Amino acid sequence: MGTKQNRVVLSGGAGQQWLPEHPLDREPDPDAPARLTLLLRRRAPLPNALLETPAVISLDELAAQYGAAPDDVQLVKDVLGARGLEVTDAGDRLVTVEAGLAALTSVFGASLRLFEGEDPFRPGPVHYRRLAGDLLLPAELDGVVLSVVGLETQPVARPEFYTPDGEPNSVYSPIELGRLYRFPADMDGTGQRLAVVSLGGNCHPEDLQAYFTGLGLTPPSITHISVDGADISPPTGPATKFDLEVTLDLQISGALAPGAQILNYVTRNNGQGILLGLRAAIHATPAPTAISLSWGSPEITYSGQLALAMHDLFEDAAALGITVCAASGDTGSVSGMKDGGHHVNFPASDPYLLACGGTTLIADVQTNTIHAETTWNTGTSSATGGGVSGVFDLPDWQAAADVPKRSGSDDPGRGVPDVAANADNNTGYQVLLGGRQICVGGTSAATPLWAALICRLTQSLGRPLGLLQPLIYQDLQANSVTAGFRDVINGDNGGYAARPGWDANTGLGSPHGEDLLAVLRERLP
Repeated sequence: MGTKQNRVVLSGGAGQQWLPEHPLDREPDPDAPARLTLLLRRRAPLPNALLETPAVISLDELAAQYGAAPDDVQLVKDVLGARGLEVTDAGDRLVTVEAGLAALTSVFGASLRLFEGEDPFRPGPVHYRRLAGDLLLPAELDGVVLSVVGLETQPVARPEFYTPDGEPNSVYSPIELGRLYRFPADMDGTGQRLAVVSLGGNCHPEDLQAYFTGLGLTPPSITHISVDGADISPPTGPATKFDLEVTLDLQISGALAPGAQILNYVTRNNGQGILLGLRAAIHATPAPTAISLSWGSPEITYSGQLALAMHDLFEDAAALGITVCAASGDTGSVSGMKDGGHHVNFPASDPYLLACGGTTLIADVQTNTIHAETTWNTGTSSATGGGVSGVFDLPDWQAAADVPKRSGSDDPGRGVPDVAANADNNTGYQVLLGGRQICVGGTSAATPLWAALICRLTQSLGRPLGLLQPLIYQDLQANSVTAGFRDVINGDNGGYAARPGWDANTGLGSPHGEDLLAVLRERLP
């Protein structure tokens, strides 16, 4: 790291801006109160046995053995307190620091600019701050503080759903999809906790009540939890597309795991909001069985500071036995970028997440027969995301997958996605929004489907699954079907063609829940 007047440059620069925006002709208010979240180093590294094996520890054990050292916390308080900042929360490795914006930018050597842009989850323009240049750290904290998040406030992620342009070819209820994918029929998620992290929008309680009742289900237990001051009140007017994401997540997960407790963590769509929302879900007591993240954006749009802190929390999840599912994206192999290259979505590209791709499903729900399943690609910019990470290296458990090289490079990288399910907006999911039945597709829908399946598998196995990939990739062979999956071998997502075995469209394939349960029962202690 370089030094600038007894300060060091924090690694991990700003992400590439991808949403339309306009600079504003004024400076951020220097007197505005502001709050940062700092990630501190672990007192000891998490061993691989806790990350990629079925071993699980408790939240208390995680904090005691792999949390921040008390001396590090005190050092942060002393160094920042001497510079006029207040450390207001040091309960774990994510430490909260508060002060006026001018004081924070002075201590961290930050230059900020104001912009007007849009938030994909909320209607209307938003104003936000973005960094211009490096972020600095007092030299005494070099190696102790790993990441600083909160100076930038721009929207980070987008929802990953599509509605059909006209009449869909078919519409499936989640229950029908559970039968087609052979979810264990005698399990409903009882005793499990399924967390959803929502970045915007709300849902009408009457929609949820009517939806589950219409499916012949007792409405599941759904709790809405505000994080970082996010509004969790129901919409006051007609439901909008910005309410669709959270409604979609809750209805699919609740219909497929109606016995589970559904926890909807609502937070803000900026770096700090996402970080705090993830922490709330991952560090909950008791720990959730599965977490559904139906949002994302291209890897290169995330600052190194934010991506590092999120990755650190995903390591915590793996150690705690939590399976985190994430949408691989809905804009094919380019992930919505217009630079001519191939890109993948983060956080789906993180190796500690189960990346969920999308298929087009043609089936007979009367006989529970799948007639055809292909890669979702309508040819009109809506297609399953997938490809090779430019950030994360190839995991050991994916070594036999024959993952292509990174775009424009000879280096290997983490392949995306791992698994898939129906996501085509023309063969979509039945959802109730504003009292009206609609059809919705996207990897946003495939993700809560997989989270619900994890809950049913966990209920049957009697133990958490945590990071699923080392178990499901265990017998992977080139050009062969992986046990527990329906291989999807036709189609492409623009940059990558489907093939037998793993591919960068649908991963290992869509689930055969009963077979997958048998595989896991055999491989788990």
